[in-house]
Amino acid sequence: MTVIRLIFIGMAQQVVLSFFTYTQNKFWAFTQMQRALPKLEQQSGVLFFKTLGTGAGTGFSLWPDFSTYALLTVWKSKENATAFLKESSVMKAFILNSSTQKHFKLHPLQSHGLWGKTNPFEASQRPLKDNEQIGIITRATLRPSRLLEFWRAVPAASKAIQHAKGVLWYKGIGEWPMVQQATFSIWNSLDDVKAFAYKSSAHAAIVKKTRKRNWYKEDLFARFAVSPLLLKSNE
Repeated sequence: MTVIRLIFIGMAQQVVLSFFTYTQNKFWAFTQMQRALPKLEQQSGVLFFKTLGTGAGTGFSLWPDFSTYALLTVWKSKENATAFLKESSVMKAFILNSSTQKHFKLHPLQSHGLWGKTNPFEASQRPLKDNEQIGIITRATLRPSRLLEFWRAVPAASKAIQHAKGVLWYKGIGEWPMVQQATFSIWNSLDDVKAFAYKSSAHAAIVKKTRKRNWYKEDLFARFAVSPLLLKSNE
């Protein structure tokens, strides 16, 4: 029996982003992209959820990473999130079948745009705590007529963030290969994020082309205070 202790700092809406890596059970993990959806919908207090694949390497990629999957969940309260992480059969199955897990607590500081015709994040500004960094989610549904243009620009986008100052970790995530793409990145400070967004010539060129060529049918940008969740398991 696995006992999980979870520490949350009190707040209203709870956002959790989990990453699972698999050395075995890779086919099981792939099937959960669809099979887990009805179970997630039945969870008490869930407001929004997405099962996500990841791209090979760390940034955007045409090639999927069949060893890593992600789960994004948004909850009405910390009690709902805690119950899911500690008690739900869904999370227990993910933990049992995966070899490693990373869980991040995200407090939305800013969010604009749409994800599946809704903005799932209730943003509220506050100072960062000592154990927090800045987290960024960028997500888009690509226009079918712009797929080739977008993927031609991907190497430059990945290279730009790879060499950005202050980026601590990043991973390409998505719901559907080729068409629905996102990136989650963690940064040392807001100044580093702004420097990359506004002063990086490579990034600025990509943003300008995105707007000019109207690549996205739907897109979302969200900024978070992010910290690892303390999940301790005892057999």
